[in-house]
Amino acid sequence: MTEGASSQGNLFVLDSPLLTEVRGEQSLMAYPFFALTKTAWKRSLIYKTDTVSIEIGPGPRGVATIYDKEVLLYIASLLVAKLDAGEAVAQDFYFTAHDLFRVTGVSGSARSYTRLSDALERLQGTQIKTNIEAGGEGQSGFFSWLSEAQLHYTKTKSGDKRLKGVKVRLCDWLYRAILRDRRVLDYSPLYFQLGPVERRLYEVARSTCKDGSVQVGLDDLRLQLGYQNSLKHFRHVMKGISDADAVPDYHIVMDDGASVETAAGKRRTTASTTVTITPKASLLSA
Repeated sequence: MTEGASSQGNLFVLDSPLLTEVRGEQSLMAYPFFALTKTAWKRSLIYKTDTVSIEIGPGPRGVATIYDKEVLLYIASLLVAKLDAGEAVAQDFYFTAHDLFRVTGVSGSARSYTRLSDALERLQGTQIKTNIEAGGEGQSGFFSWLSEAQLHYTKTKSGDKRLKGVKVRLCDWLYRAILRDRRVLDYSPLYFQLGPVERRLYEVARSTCKDGSVQVGLDDLRLQLGYQNSLKHFRHVMKGISDADAVPDYHIVMDDGASVETAAGKRRTTASTTVTITPKASLLSA
């Protein structure tokens, strides 16, 4: 290799490959920061409780989706791996799309590269506003998941583009949360094989079932997952997930409450539907 080529190759030092498990920040697991769709979601998402406020605004390509989140999980995992190794860390990351695809189980097709480009645009364009503090600091106003996102190409002799690497700059909020709070949890390798609702159920379970089973009302769970369709539709989806035992490491059980027969001969439910999330025995014994 010539000196010029070596200098060019060292313009960015690759942070990939990722050699540890995938890990994510706990707040991003517990709360609905992403649209549960594969296609563009163009409307704002709002989640509010007595203590937590989240407002998500769409960029030109819509709100970042649960599938776009894979990029953030990959970056967070790289950051935590560096911290664990005692290495110096910064908000800039440079990695290969090939390694991202390897970790998330995506084929390296031309369509995958197009989707990655779209995902980076949504992650940079989505506007987030929340009262959740990160690294002991709160902030007002909106921020984006990535303050910078670039695809770096080289050109072949025929003039075709060949993707060399991906360069991103992680937002201050998430960087502080990981660097200072270190509230990160590992993900099951099966996570990337799940559909959008199952992914969110897994994340909520992973972030809340630390000491055993958790029971939550069906409507409260719908809001925590960020599910945008009706409660009736959510009940149907949840029943399918529960019957299929489709969430890794956790059992999901729905309880529609007791029902009684009224004077008119109709059945009436006396309690609202609840969902019980229980860690599987293999997780409790780990």
